[in-house]
Amino acid sequence: MARRYDPERRQRIIDAAIRVVGRAGIAGLSHRTVAAEADVPLGSTTYHFATLDELLVAALRQTNECFAIAVRENPVLGDPEVDLAAELARLMETWLAGDRRASAELEYELYLAALRRPALRPVAAEWTEGVVEALAPLTDPATARALVAMMDGICLQVLLTDAAYDGEYAREMLARILG
Repeated sequence: MARRYDPERRQRIIDAAIRVVGRAGIAGLSHRTVAAEADVPLGSTTYHFATLDELLVAALRQTNECFAIAVRENPVLGDPEVDLAAELARLMETWLAGDRRASAELEYELYLAALRRPALRPVAAEWTEGVVEALAPLTDPATARALVAMMDGICLQVLLTDAAYDGEYAREMLARILG
C-alpha cells in the first residue's frame, strides 16, 4: 500500500492539540484524543510527536506567537507621539476581550504548564523574550522586561479571578514603569 502524502498533517495535529487543551485542559490531552480531533490515525500523532511534551511544545510555540506579533506589528507603537502605556493597555484589553479571551486563557494554560513540565520552559521563555524584543526599541531592554512582567501579571489576575479588565489601572501602572 502506498503511503499517503499529507504535508499538512503535522499542523493539523498541532491545531487539534490546541482545540483539545482549549476544551478539556492539559489533563484531557493524549495522543488518542488528539488523533480523534485531527481525524488522523493514532500512529500519526506519535510519528510526528513521540511524547506529549513534544506536542505541548509545538502547541505552546504556536499560541505564544499571537501576542508578540500583535505588539511587533502594531503600527501605532512605533510612533513617538503615541502614549506607549495607553497603547499597551489597549492591546491587553483587546487580548482579553470577547472571543480573544478564550485564546488568552488557552495561551496561559499552556504557558503555566511549564511550571510542571520542564520541556515547556524554554518555549515559555521565548514568549517573554519575543515581547521584550518587540518593546525594547521603544524604551530600553530593562524597562521592556518590566513592562512585560506587569502586563503578564495583569493578564493573569484578570484571567484567574474573572475580574473585569481595568484599562485605566493598566495604563497607570505601565506609565509608572515607563517613568
